[in-house]
Amino acid sequence: MTRAIFILHLFYIFVKTLKMKISIYSSDLIAKVFRLVRTNNFTPIILLFTILVFANCSRPNKAFTTWEVYSGDETGTKYSSLSQIDKKNVNELKIAWTYKTGDMRDAPSTTIECNPIIVDRKMFITSPGLKVIALDAASGKELWKFDPFNGESAYGVNRGVTYWSDGMQERLFYVAGSNLYCINPSSGQLIESFADSGRVNLYEGLGRDVNFTWVTAATPGIIFKDLIIMGSTLGEGPNPAAPGHIRAYNVKTGKMEWIFHTIPHPGEYGYETWPEDAWKRIGGTNSWGGFTLDKERGLLFCGTGSPTYDHWGGDRKGQNLFGNCILALNAATGERVWHYQVVHHDIWDYDIPCQPNLVTVNIDGKQIDAVAQPTKMGHLFILDRETGLPIYPVEEKSAPPSDIPGEETWPTQPFPPSSLVYAKQTMTKTDISDLNPEASAFIWDKIKDMRMGHLFTPPSMEGTLMLPQFNGGSDWGGASFDPESNILYVNCSNEAEWISMMKSKPQENITEYALGQHIYQTICSACHGFGNPINPGSPSLENLKKIRNERTKEDILNVLNEGKGQMPKFVTFSDDEKKAIISFLWDEGMDVHIDKGKLNISYSSQIPYVATGHRILKDPDGFPANKRPWATLSAIDLNKGKINWQVPLGTYPALETIGLPATGTFNMGGPITSAGGLVFIGATMDERFHAFDKETGELLWEYQLDAGGYATPSTYQVDGKQYIVIAAGGGGKPETRPGDTYYCFSLP
Repeated sequence: MTRAIFILHLFYIFVKTLKMKISIYSSDLIAKVFRLVRTNNFTPIILLFTILVFANCSRPNKAFTTWEVYSGDETGTKYSSLSQIDKKNVNELKIAWTYKTGDMRDAPSTTIECNPIIVDRKMFITSPGLKVIALDAASGKELWKFDPFNGESAYGVNRGVTYWSDGMQERLFYVAGSNLYCINPSSGQLIESFADSGRVNLYEGLGRDVNFTWVTAATPGIIFKDLIIMGSTLGEGPNPAAPGHIRAYNVKTGKMEWIFHTIPHPGEYGYETWPEDAWKRIGGTNSWGGFTLDKERGLLFCGTGSPTYDHWGGDRKGQNLFGNCILALNAATGERVWHYQVVHHDIWDYDIPCQPNLVTVNIDGKQIDAVAQPTKMGHLFILDRETGLPIYPVEEKSAPPSDIPGEETWPTQPFPPSSLVYAKQTMTKTDISDLNPEASAFIWDKIKDMRMGHLFTPPSMEGTLMLPQFNGGSDWGGASFDPESNILYVNCSNEAEWISMMKSKPQENITEYALGQHIYQTICSACHGFGNPINPGSPSLENLKKIRNERTKEDILNVLNEGKGQMPKFVTFSDDEKKAIISFLWDEGMDVHIDKGKLNISYSSQIPYVATGHRILKDPDGFPANKRPWATLSAIDLNKGKINWQVPLGTYPALETIGLPATGTFNMGGPITSAGGLVFIGATMDERFHAFDKETGELLWEYQLDAGGYATPSTYQVDGKQYIVIAAGGGGKPETRPGDTYYCFSLP
């Protein structure tokens, strides 16, 4: 038996040394080894061991050939060294297989934002109903499905899953609702030994009571050794929100191993950039766009969002670290290594929306490991990876002050060189759409009394134009980095929106209906919108009013008190607010007056001024208000710090039919780049999947999907054949028809 233990130990050491990942396709060999040990038959054991080692050694170099991690690898390259599909044959791409999840919903519209990961022959995806599904990567055949809600309808956003293996065991992690689940990748069953019967409650461990609000995570975590490191997605309205602290959990036990306070506690770095009690009451500053990792240095990188409330910061005066920061943390301990703030005291909702790319820059013959961070503003910041210092100079420029009472904007904001600005940033009369004179006149009449011009013009009572809009510039899709050429590829939207502010508490006696309308405008519209919903899975105002045919007032009151699906609890609402919301939804209470002296609005004492929502700005035909292009794909040479080429991304078919060249459209989802000379991207409202020449920006191929591909594609190889897969979930913030299909392409 001692000999058997020695052989098994040797086997384990070799597997760990070769970094071999035992998949379900080789797990039967492990079982045979143990059966043979019990019979003391060691010759077959040695033979099996030799076969496994030889198979592992004969595998091709896995650098950039697999897609086992969200965004391709831990550095976020979204790059593949596979080149079977190239510029010469890309127009021969055909459907290899499709897979329908079967759980999309038309109203409210759902979406899929998942970037699939592929481990050996197995693909892991998520659905509009927040299920995890395992497919055979070559055929698209379903292997198993995990439903955390046991058949009950639940919808939201999930961008993928996280895989961990130590060579002997493997686990799959993802978030649905407010739980981080741990699943067996072979069976799709919960691993009950992890945390609380296979799940971690994300409400726990934040240092204060947050059960009245919303805590989830749309973007996958990242693995460092035996840790899974998680960010969060939080509420951003004037009602109380949870803090966006970053947490690391043990992958085997679910125990929280460290926490980094993005709103510093007393004695911590950055505490003095807030009011003294901010750590007890301010929320946000969350890393919701994902992480990247330098394994050799043990450094974790991410961007953070704005503090709450998004559009009035009079109760959080100061610079507000670590809001809107590029962060470098010690991945093992969570300790801050460096930070770089790209927006000071944010009141524009200019979150850092995506993971930074870990890149290499060659300047004057010197190779510099760096971090490249796209932003909602269309600013690209390139920082030294070890120090956080800008490689290309960043200038602090004066920014306009706010005239909203109590607000103290920061006097300057950081700007990279103009050669690293890849989005439009001004909206004045000369920037109005020139599609036709009628459209121009219509738009000018809408905006002539608004504030416009500077990128950091503060929100105002009369209205402020925003370009880029609140969703960017860049959003969660981020950029792709080609390590062979040091070129970064990034898509962005160039559509204007506007925002106005109002007092959170009505200044005169008001009807119950009008109060409900006021609360909807200031709180609910952030998700549900005014016509169409802003967030996937959220009913529009029209559909909200229709639910009175299906639900009772007691049902709605229970949702306000307990939350449901992605909707948080609103237990901080006063009785006045709850009654008013229900009256508004039922079109009642128009003759029930509330004395302003007795009016109790839960958030008005802390947040006296609120935004009226993020308002789209369109011409009479529904096209964006500013000049084209309305979206671009850019290739940025990081060695030279300049844009090589920039082309429109997507088009409006109605304008295409009258002979206009590509106009660009609002877009969601990121690009990937390959050694075959191609940039693949969906993302656009024309619902097409595109392939561009990465050297010139020429559109070489496109495929008409059944719904928008608002997700980042993945590419991988099985049995010597290269595949490219994208989720066509539609719906979502672009407000197009929903879908539930994964499309996988290959050469004939």
